[in-house]
Amino acid sequence: MDHSPDSERDREQQPPIEVPPAQLSEGALAALIESFVLREGADYGREEVAFETKVRQVRQQLGRGDVIIVFDPNTESVTLLTKTEWRKIRAAFPLGE
Repeated sequence: MDHSPDSERDREQQPPIEVPPAQLSEGALAALIESFVLREGADYGREEVAFETKVRQVRQQLGRGDVIIVFDPNTESVTLLTKTEWRKIRAAFPLGE
């Protein structure tokens, strides 16, 4: 049996974790939102939407619960997901894990 850190048991996928916005400092939350807006981009049609407006929209979506902060322990990364995306990901992991 392989007991090295790369053994099959150690590579089991861990379920992602929802992180309430209140658990982040204001600076960390602002940086996460800004990074998401810069990374994701969006098609706003013919009118260009200011970066600050996009940030405010994402912050409002977080406040309403339409967007979720998710930590992935497998990649040690944090991202924002829509409620629908979050449900799909959670469904991929058996309950109780």
